[in-house]
Amino acid sequence: MLIKNRQLEQDRWTLVRDVEAGVPDGPVIVPLAYWKQQRDSRAAADFGVWLAPADDPAELADAMADLPVIALDFPQFVDGRSYSNGRLLRERYGFAGELRAVGDVLRDQLYAMEQVGFNAFSVREDRNPAQELAGLQDFSTGYQVTFLREQALFRHAR
Repeated sequence: MLIKNRQLEQDRWTLVRDVEAGVPDGPVIVPLAYWKQQRDSRAAADFGVWLAPADDPAELADAMADLPVIALDFPQFVDGRSYSNGRLLRERYGFAGELRAVGDVLRDQLYAMEQVGFNAFSVREDRNPAQELAGLQDFSTGYQVTFLREQALFRHAR
C-alpha cells in the first residue's frame, strides 16, 4: 500500500534494490546506475529511478520530463540527506512527477517530507499505512517557507 497525494492506493511499482537478482517486467523503480545503463532500452512510462542519499540529483537533470517517478531512499530515520535532494529535484530541476520516499519512512517524517516536495510515501512494512497517513495532519500549518508555502507565516500577520 502506498500513500500518494494524501490518499492510500495500491502500489503499481516494484522497487528493485538489487538488480543482480533480476529486474521484473512491468513498472519498476531501479537504482540510478542501472537506470543510466538501461534508460534507452525501457519504456519511460514504466521505468522509474531511485536515488541513494549520496547520489547527485543533477544526474537526472536532462530526464526530468520523461521520468514518471523518482524515489529517494531514507536508509535510516536519522539520515536526512534525501530531504535536501527532494527539494532540489522540485525547485532547482523542476521535477513535476511522483516524488516518493522509500526506506525507513515513518509517520513523524511525512509532514516534513511533504513540505520539501514529496507527494508519495512507501512507509515501512511493519507500519499500518492508514495510521501513518494521519501523520500528514499532525500540524495545521508551518512557520517557515517550504516547497508548498512560498511565504513565511509571519509575513501574513499584520
